[in-house]
Amino acid sequence: MTSDQPAVTEEPAAEIASGARLVPRITIQAFCEHSQTAQLVESAVHDRRMSKVALTTHNGGIDGAVETYKSNPTPNLIIVETNLPPEDVPQAMERLAEVCDATTRVIVLGHVNDVQLYRELIRSGISEYIVLPTTGPQIVSAITELFAGEGAAPIGRTIGFVSAKGGAGGSTVAHNVAWAIATVLRQDCLILDMDLAFGTAGLNFNQDPPHGVADALVASQKVDQTMLDRLMSKAANHINLLTAPATLDRTWDFEEREFEQILEICQKSVPAVILDIPHSWNAWVRHTLSTIDEVVIVAEPDLANLRNAKNLADTIKALRPTEAAPHLVINKQGLPRRPEIAGTEFASSVECGLIGQIGFDAALFGTAANNGQMIAEVAANNKVNEVYRAIGMHVTGRQPTHGAGKPAGLMKLPSFLKKRA
Repeated sequence: MTSDQPAVTEEPAAEIASGARLVPRITIQAFCEHSQTAQLVESAVHDRRMSKVALTTHNGGIDGAVETYKSNPTPNLIIVETNLPPEDVPQAMERLAEVCDATTRVIVLGHVNDVQLYRELIRSGISEYIVLPTTGPQIVSAITELFAGEGAAPIGRTIGFVSAKGGAGGSTVAHNVAWAIATVLRQDCLILDMDLAFGTAGLNFNQDPPHGVADALVASQKVDQTMLDRLMSKAANHINLLTAPATLDRTWDFEEREFEQILEICQKSVPAVILDIPHSWNAWVRHTLSTIDEVVIVAEPDLANLRNAKNLADTIKALRPTEAAPHLVINKQGLPRRPEIAGTEFASSVECGLIGQIGFDAALFGTAANNGQMIAEVAANNKVNEVYRAIGMHVTGRQPTHGAGKPAGLMKLPSFLKKRA
């Protein structure tokens, strides 16, 4: 029996920016002939893509490298600087090849832009030839391409939401932005609830799965894509969850890199990984914030949130010197009888880009929370959904945000607070 109604087909997914691929855990030794080059190479280690890399620099260029590896094993990657004329470089590299392991890769930093030299070096097995002067990010990109593997598929974008103060609503913003990305861009999203003791991702999506992120952490090195797929729960079309157990029968203390492997596997399976990061400060939170693609600070417009958001922003900038500043979302604006700091003034003090301002609506958000629904499910036409969509567009690299308008009832910072801020 056939139906006369046409089949409903979903529009194709919109492209979003892929995540940055981290360089795997390798050792790199650089042999430089100038102190400026050594400083340039050392600056590369501050790039978040190099968070797993062990890098050391030495003097001596190619000759220094040859002498070193006559009696020492070679690392995964050697970077050598040379001042030799182009006709002498291939012969010098042959001497280096004689003392290197077959699996060792080599990047040459030269001072001559010579296409013929480049081709000859590549033919002889040199991984890359980079002409100086260059930049730290260019060196990191060359290293990333070497170790990503040929034809490596793009990986998912990691977007972390963290509250400046407990109760600021970072989780609610994270979950609703994920909903917007899934419904507007039709891209698969995975929400990773990292607050294992008090996480709300399961509650907010009316889910109570038997397994979640805690099982992946307990499995430690045994976790793989197949296991992670089993631990995920489907919350809606294009939305999967790795929920927190939200139990206090044990403490949830982690090493600095505990979540690292799980994140890498998640990035291989979905285009957007939304991290619901708890309002706490420890080694693994700090490390996570330093390595993900986008950081969004969610704050209420008061003085305590301003102080914490400023501290967070300054620390994150120091952890990620080659990256853009964190983004800022002002939440719960317009609370009755509360003096508030204007959004633009708040953002200016924190020195972060303001990508969204969300007004306070106790009935709307309370209903959504109690029903285990997103705001778009409770009130599809409410203007707050436009803000969530604008934030989603921004953090996925689709377009600049124009949804950071000022909700009605917003007050300027009172003079006595302005002096303290």
